[in-house]
Amino acid sequence: MSAAVDVTYSRLIVDALTARPEREAFVQGDRRLTYGQTADLTGRIQQVLAEHGIGPGTGVGTLSPNLPEAWMVQAATYLLGGRYSGLHPLGSVDDHVRLCADADVRVLVVHPDHAETAAAVAARSPGVEHVLGLGGSELGKDLLVLADAMPSIRLDAGPAGLDDVAWLQFTGGTTGEPKGVPNTQRACAAQAQIWLSSYGVPDRARYLASSPITHAALLTILPTFLRGGTVVLHRGFDPEAWLATVAAERIDIALMVPTMVSAVLDALQPGRHDLSSMRTLLYGAAPMSRTRIAEAWERIGPVLRQGYACSEAGGPIAVLEPDDHDPAGARPELLDSCGRTAIGVRTAILDPDGHPVPDGEVGEICVRAPGVMAGYWRRPDLSAQVLRHGWLYTGDMGRRDDQGYLYLVDRSKDMIITGGFNVYPREVEDVLMEHPALAAAAVIGTPDPRWGEAVRAVVTLRPGTTVDPAALGDELKALVRRRKGPHYAPKAVEVVDALPTTPVGKIDKKALRAPYWAGHARQVN
Repeated sequence: MSAAVDVTYSRLIVDALTARPEREAFVQGDRRLTYGQTADLTGRIQQVLAEHGIGPGTGVGTLSPNLPEAWMVQAATYLLGGRYSGLHPLGSVDDHVRLCADADVRVLVVHPDHAETAAAVAARSPGVEHVLGLGGSELGKDLLVLADAMPSIRLDAGPAGLDDVAWLQFTGGTTGEPKGVPNTQRACAAQAQIWLSSYGVPDRARYLASSPITHAALLTILPTFLRGGTVVLHRGFDPEAWLATVAAERIDIALMVPTMVSAVLDALQPGRHDLSSMRTLLYGAAPMSRTRIAEAWERIGPVLRQGYACSEAGGPIAVLEPDDHDPAGARPELLDSCGRTAIGVRTAILDPDGHPVPDGEVGEICVRAPGVMAGYWRRPDLSAQVLRHGWLYTGDMGRRDDQGYLYLVDRSKDMIITGGFNVYPREVEDVLMEHPALAAAAVIGTPDPRWGEAVRAVVTLRPGTTVDPAALGDELKALVRRRKGPHYAPKAVEVVDALPTTPVGKIDKKALRAPYWAGHARQVN
């Protein structure tokens, strides 16, 4: 891993874009850009940003769907020694205003699709000095027109040092307000190297990005370029479009969250959709049920690769390899695992005092890795809570077996205390998902005068399924009671059309809990 920690992210970008100028770098619809064209336009955008005050330590934000030029803005920012932050296309005006202020965004680059939102953000963001458009709009000058007028230049890695912040990422906010996670040039480079070694990015990869490249989908782009591959961009996720593109573009690697995998499985029709090119279907951000994993193995093939990561760790923590997903394999319990520790990373299962717990016992998953943050952006109070005893405390409770496989039990903040028993929602959700009628399940704790908290299940049905909700609720309660015991069994089961999700596709348990805990001083009774 020495190369990963001794090179800047900017250097890797320049090397990747200039090594194979004739190859295809980006595809979006009918548009196809070579590496040479991508390098040329990145250099022109770099000059525009420099003329608008971007240099070492200055902030750039984007609010855009997935576009090649949106990635080029990121790359150009890094080459100038600047600091990039992505505004999620599904975020609210309030969220964007908070991010622009926290990240000291000086230049905001906006696609016309988001002009109305961006205007509201700019009006409330005095630190934003310039708004530039990715295309014409009334909001600001057109970055692409300005770039076209710039001369072609040779890309250079620029002034950034190894420890300069490159990507100021913000957490998903599932356990509170989003927090800034500063990723240095060194950390981003290490992340790309670990991604290559752990996540099965093939040579000349054809990567389909259909979730926002402001967030996790971004992380496979540079590794793909380092392999001389092609990035195919979708503006958003649609399962039918995803299936069609995999076949048409011979996609061999994609990154998804479990809700996206489920949507693809529901839309997949044998004989109509060709997924034979797929080599790595990388999924993460949330657990996937055994039932869905087995279905994906049967219908898509032995291509699933689970990545366990968190923003604060700066990259992969553990990987469950494709062979470990075999539902008929020697160890079917591995379908509950998130894999073994990634190359170049160290993990430990620790108690609150920093002592290792024995194999098989539950503790907090803690990490040491080249990409681990030095602390949250401007939040030393929160940094001290998660950086202790030389480890990053992830907030995820888990255990390790005697062969080194990690098993996530749940988020420590999601644990339910009911009648004095500790119930981890993940354990209940895994049992619920054995029922053939369910598409998804989320388990939360709600206030209860007798038990302190009551276990409540919120579920959705597979397409075309018709059930009696009361009868289904009784079946699910009995199933959990039989498999896990009475204190795990939900006191209530609610069938809904859809579960709320965060902008990055995780089930939003904070939103599910909110109506029940309104008016309570704390979310533990």
